[in-house]
Amino acid sequence: MSAAPARFARRASAGGLHARVLGAGPTGALAALALVDAGWSVELCDPLSAEQLCQRRRAYAFNQSSRELLERLDLWSAIEPLLVRFDELQLWDLGAEQQMVFALTDLLPRLGACTNAIGWIGRHDQLQRLLLARLQQAPGVRLQLGAKPLSPPQRLPGPPLDLEIAADGPDSPARQRLGIGCWRRPYRQSCLTAEVSLRGSRDDQAWELLRPEGPFAVLPLGEQRFQLVWSAPTDRCRQLEALPDSAFLDRLAGVLPDRFQPDGLLEPARAFPVELLLARRLHRRGTLLVGESAHRCHPVGGQGLNLCWRDVAVLHRLARRAARGELDPRQLGAAYGRRRWPDLLLTLLATDLLVRIFSNRSPALLPLRRLALGLLGRFRGLRRLALTVMSSGPCELLGPPPE
Repeated sequence: MSAAPARFARRASAGGLHARVLGAGPTGALAALALVDAGWSVELCDPLSAEQLCQRRRAYAFNQSSRELLERLDLWSAIEPLLVRFDELQLWDLGAEQQMVFALTDLLPRLGACTNAIGWIGRHDQLQRLLLARLQQAPGVRLQLGAKPLSPPQRLPGPPLDLEIAADGPDSPARQRLGIGCWRRPYRQSCLTAEVSLRGSRDDQAWELLRPEGPFAVLPLGEQRFQLVWSAPTDRCRQLEALPDSAFLDRLAGVLPDRFQPDGLLEPARAFPVELLLARRLHRRGTLLVGESAHRCHPVGGQGLNLCWRDVAVLHRLARRAARGELDPRQLGAAYGRRRWPDLLLTLLATDLLVRIFSNRSPALLPLRRLALGLLGRFRGLRRLALTVMSSGPCELLGPPPE
């Protein structure tokens, strides 16, 4: 072993690796827990208080890649009871009038042997509270929540910093401070989220309705409650957000297929813009971009949080190697970038193509859409391929990543 790796091995064995995480949302909080699990000590900083971090009203779709990470971090047994599983995903192209179903049998045998679900739906507030509670209990974590942000953020007294993780959102101050540019393209659509009581679907079914004005997801929350993710032109989303509850439900009934019957609005509708974003670099000067500070994609297929958490999975593996003295922490950023670029590029490309192909009224594309769904419905191998990409990311086709 050379002198430099030997020095880092001695520091790791003495518990000498330290990181600061900027942003304590689901991705930043999980990144902090991953670093602690890898043997690092961590500062977690966010200008919002713990209570403010938990106030966001939305739900997330969790896929197999997120489940595997949570299992490695010994969090899955605590989080799973908070989630609603679905074992059937209905894909319905309303423009082409074609429908198909992904079932449990379409999971790869490796994944199907581990779970009884295609995916899970969970609420932000429950997830965030659990992650923050684990951080408060974890040794080696110092929380700096609700403090006025400084540029650069204030360092707590302690050992020198080996790594900084920027998980501070799509308008990341850390990314801007580092001078890292990004490719950014707003979609012509926005997304509207709402929680409704709904008849016409089971609690173990999820739906992705491909409509000419944009995708529409219907996600089960249990007890006939569903989270809607409604993509539509921005002006239309703003109009829908401003409607009284009864008028909103009337509009909703008019756009859903006849089998769905909305009975009540349980949480107010909220609109937010959607965009394609990719940072030009994933690291600079000892800082790594993780989650939405590095990338954003259209919410079609529920890829957003899962893509962010695959960043955390790579960070976890590399941090463990550094803690064992096998990787110089100064090289961690370059190793992280090499491992994340393929997944990011392929996932952003796939979601963008889905929106472009299916969110339009072009008659020329209808035969292609009917052919694609027809082939998926007929051939199990194609369904497994597509579901693997949705469940574990496109790089899963290349085999499990090295530890």
